[in-house]
Amino acid sequence: MNQYSLQDAAHVVQLALTPVFLLSATATLLGVFSSRLARVADRVHVLAMVSGDDHIAELTLLKRRSRILDVAVVIAALGGGLTCVAVLILFLSELRETAAARYLFLSFGGAIVLTMGSLGAFVTEMLLTARGVRRAVDKQPGNP
Repeated sequence: MNQYSLQDAAHVVQLALTPVFLLSATATLLGVFSSRLARVADRVHVLAMVSGDDHIAELTLLKRRSRILDVAVVIAALGGGLTCVAVLILFLSELRETAAARYLFLSFGGAIVLTMGSLGAFVTEMLLTARGVRRAVDKQPGNP
């Protein structure tokens, strides 16, 4: 290992902060996805206690929501993993004095694309939820 000055080390740490902020945001997204999936599971549990075929449409919607949330979670987790890879590449390339820019761009770019994909899945799930809410409101007696 070569001798590094405090400035060199501080520069590497500064460079690594951007991916770490993305990792923090990804963790927050995973928390949101997890709580929404828990709400879906709670609603399915309530509907499972009620007998009859009146809730088949709602159960179908809940099943679709849970699948979309599954996709969002997996994509976000992969994005978080690639973000960690980007940070690791930053540190290792500095220690080994190698040019790893291509791998850094691929990993961080991949993390951004995957994060965008997870947000897209989240928006889709939110739209399905809103549609289900409107459908439930429309079924209420006295609703125009």
